[in-house]
Parts: sequence; C-alpha cells; structure tokens
Amino acid sequence: MRSKLFLAALAACGLVLTGPVSAQGVKIGILNDQSGVYADYGGKWSFEAAKLAVEDFGGSVLGQKIEVISADHQNKPDLATAIVRRWYEVEGVDMITELTTSSVALAIHDLSKQMKKIDIVVGAATSRLTGDACQPYGFHWAYDTHALAIGTGGALVEAGGDTWFFMTADYAFGYALEKDTGDVVKQRGGKVLGSVRIPLNSSDFSSFLLQAQSSKAKIIGLANAGLDTTNSIKQAAEFGIVRGGQKLAGLLLTLAEVHGLGLEAAQGLVLTEGYYWDRDDKSRDLANRYFKRTGRMPSMIQAGTYSATLQYLKAVKAAGTKDTEAVANKLKELPVDDQFAQGKVLPNGRMVHDLYLLEVKKPSESKKPWDYYKQLAVVPGDKAFPTAKESGCPLTK
Repeated sequence: MRSKLFLAALAACGLVLTGPVSAQGVKIGILNDQSGVYADYGGKWSFEAAKLAVEDFGGSVLGQKIEVISADHQNKPDLATAIVRRWYEVEGVDMITELTTSSVALAIHDLSKQMKKIDIVVGAATSRLTGDACQPYGFHWAYDTHALAIGTGGALVEAGGDTWFFMTADYAFGYALEKDTGDVVKQRGGKVLGSVRIPLNSSDFSSFLLQAQSSKAKIIGLANAGLDTTNSIKQAAEFGIVRGGQKLAGLLLTLAEVHGLGLEAAQGLVLTEGYYWDRDDKSRDLANRYFKRTGRMPSMIQAGTYSATLQYLKAVKAAGTKDTEAVANKLKELPVDDQFAQGKVLPNGRMVHDLYLLEVKKPSESKKPWDYYKQLAVVPGDKAFPTAKESGCPLTK
C-alpha cells in the first residue's frame, strides 16, 4: 500500500516513466519545497537560478547538453527518497542540488552515498551534513546552522543579549540550529533559559509565544524558517513582545521572508546571510539578471543554487568526465569564484566563504525596491565554519 501511494505521488509530479532512459547529456535535479512553507525561501525560484547558471555556462559541457529538472518533495523525506531513487535509477540524473529541509537533505545525502551520486545541499541548514553525516560525494553550500549561530547568536550576545529562549522547528534543522546557537551563547557567557518545539507549518504560535514572553529572556531565538518564521514575527507583534523589551532573533531569515513581512514588521531584525544582492558589483549583476527573469531579487538560497550548479559544471569540465569520483575530487580542488561568493571547499564537502551580519532597515532608510539591509559586519569564512577536522566528519579522521 505504501509503495502504491509513493508511485501515485510520483505520477502526480510527472516523474513515473515506463522504462529506463538514456543517460545522454548531463542532468541536474532541483529538489525542494515548491508548494508549502518553504516555497518562497527556495521553491521554483531556485529552479530558475539553476537554469540561469546553465545558460551562463553555455548550455553544454564536454560536448553534451545540460538539462535541469525539478520536483516538489513537500518536505517529506520518504517522498523525496522515492523521487531521487527514480531520478538516479531511471532518469539518469547526475547531480541533485538545493534540497531544502534538513530531514530531506540528510535522507538524500545517505541515498546519494549508496548510489555514488553527487548532491550539493543549499537550502537545508543542519551542520551535520558535513559533520557526523558527511559522505564522499556530498557537499554543503551557502550556510549552515554553525555559521548562523556564530553570526547572529554571537553578535547578539556580545551586544548584551545574554539570556535566550528558543522557539524551535520540531525536526532536524530546528534541533541543530538551537544546539549550535545555544552552544555559542553559553561559550560567550550567556544563558539559555528554555525552549519549545513547534510542529512544521504551524498556523497558531500564541501558546509558544506566551512561553517565550514569560521566560523574560532578552532574546527569543526563532530556530525556524520560511513561513513559520514570518508567522512567528507577525504574531509576536500582536503580543507586543518587542514593545515589551524582548528582541526577536531570526536565526534563519532570508531576503524572501523579509520581503514577505515588509519593512514595517521586519525592521530592526538582525540576521546572517551568505549573500545580499546589493552588496557589490558582482552580486548586483547576478541579481539584476535574475530579476529580469523572475521579477524578484534572489535570496541566499537562490543565489547559492546558482553557484552550486555553476561550480558542479566547472568541476565536470575540469575532470573531463561526469564520473562521480572524478567530479567530487575536482569540486574539492577548485576554488569557488562567482557572483555568489569567493571561497573554497573543504575535504568534508563544506564550502567556506564569508557571511554577513545584517540588520533590516527601517522603512524610512530604504531608498529603492528590495533595499532591505544594512551591513553590520563581515563574518569571515574561517570563523563561520569549523575546519574539516573540527567538524566531526569521519572522512577527515
């Protein structure tokens, strides 16, 4: 019965084929949430970013056409695994990227190892992907929970926010973000007064917000993302939490969520991102070209998907083959230098680059559409991410 349900779900996504297909060309899969709580966070917009990267690369590699396909995993690891198994075994997909939702990313990370295929995670946050769950063909781009903890958590403690209460998404991502941020808070002399676990895609945060409010913590850490974060912030305003003297920390907040909230609601929030469209000429060039095709500026997740796709194609070209082992080795050798970031890839698959501590502008400070952030600090890559040996990755022992 269970397998029939998965086949029906796959058929609904247009993914069930009648037999094996030829593995001609290079095929890249974008797998993420395209209809739920993370649809704006990555969604179809990441698919567009990947297609832009393919166009910038020239549309072919090693004389073979590059194809990009996508599917909606609906934040369900079992569905995601069924889709990916089909992609690998039947459709000849060579690499999968984006992979929003940590529980999904961890499942696909493991399957990719078994099937000896490359995945480059962008949308999922858990630092376990390049820690205890690392694998030879798995990579992690853009950011992770450790980097967010160092950036946002560390900065707020140093600014006097030394007592915390966490509102945590009840799955792998939330746990990792709470743990990594809590560790940083305690290492810098702060205290964690408590936390509450909240089901994914909740609509009513009132009881959780009341617990956070009654804790008297200076900082309420939102260890969630997407619509869960924006709904938390909107409902916190109704309770007068910020007016009462507590500060909200959006531990994973991107441009997409700030845009959805609007500056009136989001002003003053401190956050960490690995990319901001208006930071320099390179980031603006990518953003303006992306805007022409989508009508919106890219977030860290969408720009990161562009970078991951482009770097994979560079590695295929440098290896002279799309063989997984050879391409994985090249991904770890080649420097990253594109319109998303400049960085390097560690032996555990972690792409290291600078991140940015940002504050959401007041409406009066914004001078043009999408002008949402002011930069408070640069978080150097070697401070944001642990070394491969420090990460706990068994490959590096």
